[in-house]
Amino acid sequence: MSSMGRIITLRSSDGENFEVDEAVALESQTTKHMIEDDCVGNGIPLPNVTSKIFSKVIEYCKKHVEAANSDDRSSSIDDELKSWDADFVKGKTPEEIRKTFNIKNDFTPEEEEESSR
Repeated sequence: MSSMGRIITLRSSDGENFEVDEAVALESQTTKHMIEDDCVGNGIPLPNVTSKIFSKVIEYCKKHVEAANSDDRSSSIDDELKSWDADFVKGKTPEEIRKTFNIKNDFTPEEEEESSR
């Protein structure tokens, strides 16, 4: 990243603290809203995300911030980011991806069956 901003502390469900640059924290809508609402005083608790999963989410967010801040916004940077994203989820089941990004499965059983075909 080209310059560091304010450091935000994010706390996982198992109590581990992660100190990240504000730009990284803003990549997540959940933490973005808490930052915008000025709820960062003692850190931002993330009660539904374990430290193991959260470390992967932070890795993903950092990669996207680095790409956005790159001086070279050529198609090769975009291709590299797309490739990194694909590798990040490669071999994971939809349930593993949902768990990694804390995404609620709102599919009906019928939709779930249809998507697995």
